[in-house]
Amino acid sequence: MRSTWWIRLACLAAFALSSACGGNESESGSSSSSGGGGGAAAAASTTVTPEARAEAEEIFATRCAVCHGAQGRGDGPGSAGLNPQPRNFTDAAWQDSVDDAYIERIIQYGGAAVGKSPAMPNNPDLASRPAVVAGLRQHIRELRQ
Repeated sequence: MRSTWWIRLACLAAFALSSACGGNESESGSSSSSGGGGGAAAAASTTVTPEARAEAEEIFATRCAVCHGAQGRGDGPGSAGLNPQPRNFTDAAWQDSVDDAYIERIIQYGGAAVGKSPAMPNNPDLASRPAVVAGLRQHIRELRQ
């Protein structure tokens, strides 16, 4: 019990230091949770430059993969002891259940912003970098199996 507490504390500290990204909720998030009108169109219309894409992939590897895993299966080293477990981005049913705006919202504002686990931290440093957020969303979409 005590070791689980330390693991969770270490994970939360890692989240705070790295502002990990992605969605970690165990239930599916519906597109109606995305915050409303036009969000998907706005998310899809952001141009992702090669530089933004490279930065998004680096952010995924350093922030998101800690809990979501390098392949996005929710099995990263930081996932141990988390409840709910981090989102498995390879899950086609989940991918179909959410729109792009929802994914971008949870990346920027964290799990609590969409009614999911507050253990999924926000990434306030990405608020002024929509191309990088769009690159992260594209990366997450590409993990679908």
